[in-house]
Amino acid sequence: MLELRYRGSCPGPGEAVSPPPREGEAAGGDHETESTSDKETDIDDRYGDLDSRTDSDIPEIPASSDRTPEILKKALSGLSSRWKNWWIRGILTLTMISLFFLIISMGSFMLMLLVLGIQVKCFHEIITIGYRVYHSYDLPWFRTLSWFLVPISSVICNDITAYLFGFFFGRTPLIKLSPKKTWEGFIGGFFSTVVFGFIAAYVLSKYQYFVCPVEYRSDVNSFVTECEPSELFQLQTYSLPPFLKAVLRQERVSLYPFQIHSIALSTFASLIGPFGGFFASGFKRAFKIKDFANTIPGHGGIMDRFDCQYLMATFVHVYITSFIRGPNPSKVLQQLLVLQPEQQLNIYKTLKTHLIEKGILQPALKV
Repeated sequence: MLELRYRGSCPGPGEAVSPPPREGEAAGGDHETESTSDKETDIDDRYGDLDSRTDSDIPEIPASSDRTPEILKKALSGLSSRWKNWWIRGILTLTMISLFFLIISMGSFMLMLLVLGIQVKCFHEIITIGYRVYHSYDLPWFRTLSWFLVPISSVICNDITAYLFGFFFGRTPLIKLSPKKTWEGFIGGFFSTVVFGFIAAYVLSKYQYFVCPVEYRSDVNSFVTECEPSELFQLQTYSLPPFLKAVLRQERVSLYPFQIHSIALSTFASLIGPFGGFFASGFKRAFKIKDFANTIPGHGGIMDRFDCQYLMATFVHVYITSFIRGPNPSKVLQQLLVLQPEQQLNIYKTLKTHLIEKGILQPALKV
């Protein structure tokens, strides 16, 4: 473990991998290294217990593959590995610098594409390492596509249906900041969005692709979306309230719990979400412009299409944190381990008393 961390410090060509000795560390260097190794081993042992699985269930760090061009391998085949690495690094460094200046000469648009590509690739590499090595922590269900698609599509549905209802039936202005928005469109968009979200939640809950988190499987060396769906995405039987029993003429109904949550998401997307658009309208009116840009003909700019999504994304995060995501035992244990011994002992006694009162633990027999 110690050697692996020192290798991550990016030594240059020909540099030693081991860490440099600290000041005043001449004869006692080996002893200091051993004590440091012991400390890190203790930390690994402490935090390694947070994962219920054994080390054999976690794949090792994948070995990096050699992607050196064959022409360089042949040209440098007679050199030692030290000098071969020096030449490869030098040649590719000059190549990257040359390509960078070439992209700069091609204009700002190509430079923006380069930055975007680098960000995406960095994100991909970090996430890949996280899934392959440290994917032992069970992340909550907000990583499923359903929690992404339903809120996003609800805002889009509300935008479309409110426009249609307002176009064909709109007579009463809703707000002065947006003169074209009407009460008829606002109300029609609300009911349409709630119905749409309810149906969309039902359809998405039937497929594992939309309800299972993306997990890395070492046996097939790829990411998969296969799991036993959580209770949110399993059919449950509910008793209907009296007024719905009279309308539907049945006492019970089978629903996915996620459909009930979709009503809250759709309601927010219809009633509160549009205020993001109202704020954007006020912003544009202050600058006396109609749209943020003309990127999309007939729609305006990208910001004109996503002005409500920011408010919706904030609500979804708060909603999941408040009502969906449960406490993570691993994180709780991490927090307990950093407390003072007296605090840990006090928590242990309190928890033990609580478990005894619930009958989970048997009280100790007094001798």
